[in-house]
Amino acid sequence: MKHVLAIDEGTTGVTCLMIAEDGRVAGRGYREIPQYFPQPGWVEHDAMEILACVLSAAERAMEMAKATPVAVGITNQRETVVIWERETGRPVHRALVWQDRRTAERCQGLAPRTSWIADRTGLLPDPYFSASKIEWLIQNERLLDRYRRQDLAVGTIDSWLVWQLTGGAVHATDPTNASRTMLYDINRLEWSPELCELFGVPMEMLPEVRPSSGDFGMAQAAAIGADIPILGIAGDQQAALFGQGCVRPGTGKNTYGTGAFLLLNTGRRRPAATNGMLTTIACDAQGKTAYALEAAIFIAGAAVQWLRDGLGIIAQASETELLARSVDSTDGVYFVPALTGLGAPQWEADARGTIVGLTRGTNRAHIARATLEAMAYGTADVLEAMRASAGPSLQFERLRVDGGASTNDWLMQFQADILGVPVERPDMVETTALGAAGLAGLAAGVWKDTDDFLATRQFASFVPSTPRDHVNSLMTGWHRAVNATVAWARDGKSEQ
Repeated sequence: MKHVLAIDEGTTGVTCLMIAEDGRVAGRGYREIPQYFPQPGWVEHDAMEILACVLSAAERAMEMAKATPVAVGITNQRETVVIWERETGRPVHRALVWQDRRTAERCQGLAPRTSWIADRTGLLPDPYFSASKIEWLIQNERLLDRYRRQDLAVGTIDSWLVWQLTGGAVHATDPTNASRTMLYDINRLEWSPELCELFGVPMEMLPEVRPSSGDFGMAQAAAIGADIPILGIAGDQQAALFGQGCVRPGTGKNTYGTGAFLLLNTGRRRPAATNGMLTTIACDAQGKTAYALEAAIFIAGAAVQWLRDGLGIIAQASETELLARSVDSTDGVYFVPALTGLGAPQWEADARGTIVGLTRGTNRAHIARATLEAMAYGTADVLEAMRASAGPSLQFERLRVDGGASTNDWLMQFQADILGVPVERPDMVETTALGAAGLAGLAAGVWKDTDDFLATRQFASFVPSTPRDHVNSLMTGWHRAVNATVAWARDGKSEQ
């Protein structure tokens, strides 16, 4: 029985899984990553601590499986960056995490170049992405005064791990991670000299971009206990897309976490991104480059947490399913959970949470149901915007789901009814690690193709059963509620 070691390096912890060729999780290791907050809005990690967590979690997973993997796959928190010395492998500064906002003023100053940047990268100027973080490190550490350009290496966490695991033999990344740096031209599929000049990043410091499923060098026994080829890399959301089997145009996934991340595979053709959506690089069935639309809904599961911790109307999240089933409808109540503003497709930062349609008969069951319904409505809005951007030739087939709220059967059925397409939930919800394993396993010959890889999974399917005229009526009410929320925010601006 062959095994693949999947390294899932997340923001708060590292999970390593040993995935057997029959799809079983044969071993598991987890280590928490320390977080550092030097100033308000600043978020850092110690790259050496990340490496130690990876090695410890990997050792635990392999011990539990009592096997040596034939390949390693890596998936990682995207946009987080490290700069290190090539000679010693030591970081010159802590890693700047994707959540870090210290470059907000710099990115605001790039507003006149928004279209120019988006045309090349599919992204919008924001501290979220790597380029301004690298610029800050170079300037504030005076790196180009202290070092020659060729003496330093920069990369996202996948590159850092590959360098360390291979003993400095390989400095490489994959297109999915490169596409999140704001230095990579997703049209030409190469680093952009113009963008590197804009941010003052020497191209000599950047990693080589290799296919997501392919050779990233040999992890050395001195680091990981055995010489094992690294054969797959993808950023976390793209790895989850691949792990869900969304490798063909028209397939998409939604991760219901604190917020919700939606990605829709659009194939070889780059779609136009509108309504605050991003264009990013994903993987096709062979692990080669495909395009995808990506969007974030700021609040999903966090709204249920608010019902529990803020209002105190539930004791645990699982109660919402029973409450939703206890009433036939919300009786016209809609909850727009804009607790931190509205993301795609409205993009109104000043919007705030709004509940409309309250009557004397409203109780906690109606509000709980309205909270769940809001996740489905928001997902439908984003996917409709994605379909419009992708064009009529792209047929949306189904939605695959993961994340905490995907375990709610009532919500998944309601989501299918609203979308009018099947919603499919895998038996293994750790799809990020699974995607990394799949990319590496394909290159290693563990699975002959993606169909063989996906054959190890089972999916619970929720099929639409509600008439479309009723769905349209529900969506009309939702859009009225969203419009009221946006109008409230914009009226407030006009009064200032």
